[in-house]
Order: sequence, then structure tokens, then C-alpha cells
Amino acid sequence: MDEIKVGEIFQISDETEGEHAVEVLAKVTLEGADYIAVSFLDDIKEETEEDIDIFFLKIDEEGDLSAIESDDEFEKVSNAFDAILDDEEE
Repeated sequence: MDEIKVGEIFQISDETEGEHAVEVLAKVTLEGADYIAVSFLDDIKEETEEDIDIFFLKIDEEGDLSAIESDDEFEKVSNAFDAILDDEEE
């Protein structure tokens, strides 16, 4: 996978192998690892900003996306994205 950029839209599969379009809302590097915040494109089009579900994915060394496994890692990533998104709203 090429470098993922903010604003990029791509397809992901869920547990039932359904395909969903997501948009990259933000990207951050923490402790040498890259993470992206994404939301379903359908939600972005239909909902107000407060109603959008945002979730985080880790980009591994090969550029593949994976879920964040630990609560500690999730907390660090969530806090970093909160700071980025708060800065953008000001």
C-alpha cells in the first residue's frame, strides 16, 4: 500500500467480509509507529461532526493496516488524535 494521506478514501472489510468505504481524517506517528483515524464515508456524509464514529488503525512496516491490540496503545493513540483534531477545530 502506498503512503496513506489525510483525505484519502479506501475500502476496508469487516468481520462479515462486507466492504465499507472509509476516509482518513488524521494521521499521527507515535513511538515510531504510524496510525490513522478513519470514519465510514457514509457517516461523514450523513452525520454532524459530533455523531461520527472515528476509529484508529495502525500502519505496519509493510504499509498494511491492523487493529490496535492493547488498551494502553489505544489510549496513547486516542489522546494524540484528540489533540490533533482539537487543534484543527480552533
